[in-house]
Parts: sequence; C-alpha cells; structure tokens
Amino acid sequence: MGQNNDNLPNLELKKFDRLIGTWNVNGPIVAGTVNFKWLEGGFFLVQEVDMDYEGRKIKGVEYIGYDESNRICSSHFFDNVGHVFTYDWEIDGNDITIWFGRKGSNNRFKGKFSEDGNSYNGTWEWPGGGYGATLTRVN
Repeated sequence: MGQNNDNLPNLELKKFDRLIGTWNVNGPIVAGTVNFKWLEGGFFLVQEVDMDYEGRKIKGVEYIGYDESNRICSSHFFDNVGHVFTYDWEIDGNDITIWFGRKGSNNRFKGKFSEDGNSYNGTWEWPGGGYGATLTRVN
C-alpha cells in the first residue's frame, strides 16, 4: 500500500485534499471532532479521531493510503481500547463512501459534500442498524 511505480503518491489520493482540516461531527449517537492532515511525502492521509459514540469515548488514529493491489484507498484505524479496523474509502465528485472492511461491504458510510465543501452528511448503514452524522469544517 502507498506508492506507485514512479515513487509518487497515487493520484486517487488527491481527491482527499478536500478533507484536510478539522471537522465537528454531530449525530444522534455521535459527537466530537476529526482532523485530517497529510503525512510528509503525501502517501498517507492521517485522521485523528476524538469523539463520543453512544456514551463511549473513542480516540484513535487512521492512516489512509492507496492500495495498488486492490486499486482503492484503504485504511487502518487504531483506537484507544486496542481495536484495529480496516476500511476502504472512495470520493467520487461530491459523494464519499467508506466501507468497513472491503469495498462492497454492507457496513458502510454513504455521504455527500455540500456545494461549498465545508460540510458533508450521510449515514453509517449495516444490516439491522445505522445512524446519521453531519461533519462541519472548523478550519
């Protein structure tokens, strides 16, 4: 995961520039902040998470890079209680989709960016459940 034959970040990662910055997260069962920044070199986007989910404090860090073998942006999320989760990410125009596990999973977030790009909202969906969330850019 990470680099292509030219030793440059994959162009798919450029779509994630629109996430750079700090975002407030709000929904019926979730509240907090996430911060996105590029790791030096531009091969990985780093997301820092600090939120409450159903009354539980979740802190974590996620590294998102381009997975050449699967041809998708993929990530590993590490949290404050020892979990490691894998996700696939896709930004297509104003649509953002994050699959728990691999692309095509029925556990996913589907959202849409506002026209000005300063917010996006969507829903985490999985069999038998889900919740909505809105993310608003702070800076």
